[in-house]
Amino acid sequence: MAYIKFKELSKYFDFKTEVTAENLPEYAREYVDDSEKILLGYKNLKDYAVFTNKRMILFDRDPMAVYYKKIHIIPYKSISSSAINYKPGKVELLFSLDSGYQLHINFIDMNHDKKENIKAIYKEMMKVKL
Repeated sequence: MAYIKFKELSKYFDFKTEVTAENLPEYAREYVDDSEKILLGYKNLKDYAVFTNKRMILFDRDPMAVYYKKIHIIPYKSISSSAINYKPGKVELLFSLDSGYQLHINFIDMNHDKKENIKAIYKEMMKVKL
């Protein structure tokens, strides 16, 4: 008998709204260590993203299953390659992690100032890699 191990090849997140550290829900802030500084947070209808100076924390909630919440904690040092794509009204962050996991984070409804915020977070992520 053979078994096939399923591995999710890539995960996509779409975020629209910036959230300050003070406006993040308590469950999101409790995953941030005291030694970390929250740079910025983002949300959509069901998910949250928290970007600190050391890692990103992604909350994947399923609105149909009340108690389902998957939390991805990704240290920036585990990113093996990355790209940032600027499109009209949109920014995409594309990551390949050391584990082979692919991650796509899309930010929609972006104006120039919001794109600059994403660029600053991306630069902070890449500082950790250097």
